[in-house]
Amino acid sequence: MSEVANIYRITQPREYQKKFLEAGVRSDGRKLDEFREALIGIGPVSTADGSALVALGETKVICGIKLEVAPPKVDKPRCGYIVPNVDLPPLASSDFRPGPPSELAQVSSQLMLEIVLKSKCVLLEDLCIAEGRMCWVLYCDLICLNYDGNLLDACTMALTAALCNVKLPKAFVNEETGAIEIDFKQKVPLNIRSRPVATTSSVFEKETLYVDPVREEEKHASLTVTVVTSNEISGSTVDSDNICVIHKTGGGSVNEEQIEQCISNGRCHTPFVLSLIGSALTKSEV
Repeated sequence: MSEVANIYRITQPREYQKKFLEAGVRSDGRKLDEFREALIGIGPVSTADGSALVALGETKVICGIKLEVAPPKVDKPRCGYIVPNVDLPPLASSDFRPGPPSELAQVSSQLMLEIVLKSKCVLLEDLCIAEGRMCWVLYCDLICLNYDGNLLDACTMALTAALCNVKLPKAFVNEETGAIEIDFKQKVPLNIRSRPVATTSSVFEKETLYVDPVREEEKHASLTVTVVTSNEISGSTVDSDNICVIHKTGGGSVNEEQIEQCISNGRCHTPFVLSLIGSALTKSEV
């Protein structure tokens, strides 16, 4: 990038983005419907019960899952708990500040839970050890290591891959004593019923729609729409195309054509992400 272009990018960032988008390309050279390269690593945290590292361009998120046991809720005696927490530390971006969780972190944490539940990735009933007495709690910590836009897609990928990496110790009720016992030497994979995939698109000045926005593109977007597909696992195959969550941020309005395009982007992108997760899981088992 020339010095003049760099000065223009810094002093007039919105106009800089606009010039590229009007020409049908992005400031980083991508087409409007082109995603950044994505990489997934399974099991990078040896102390976790399941973990995954995702790089979506320069956005990097690591997810670690820890298991605990606890009594279930009185009104849901056969259900366990899933507790996602998205952490956005200052080292990941100058946009993040130390202190209590930001609004973005809280919204992202709640959305991760919504995605797991609505996609039926993991059923809370599958976390029951003994009805009304004991269940599994999955603490899912997602930490952003570096932020360059599209946090939700990266977090969803990391969470899905990490859940696929979880193995539950064998838990049973001792028939003689009635006590609940856990055998940490015998483990079984967590029952993953679907693999949710998130695809985010942004709209610039209510007209130009593009996928996988970077940090600078997010700042100047009118709105952002994230479409999540629920991809049920049936034997060795994955059935996709079920939309389970649509999440919008930003104050602008989105028309029917743009929503349809966002959904189309999600359905087109889903097979690639599923293949990426599947390949990473296969490599981790070798």
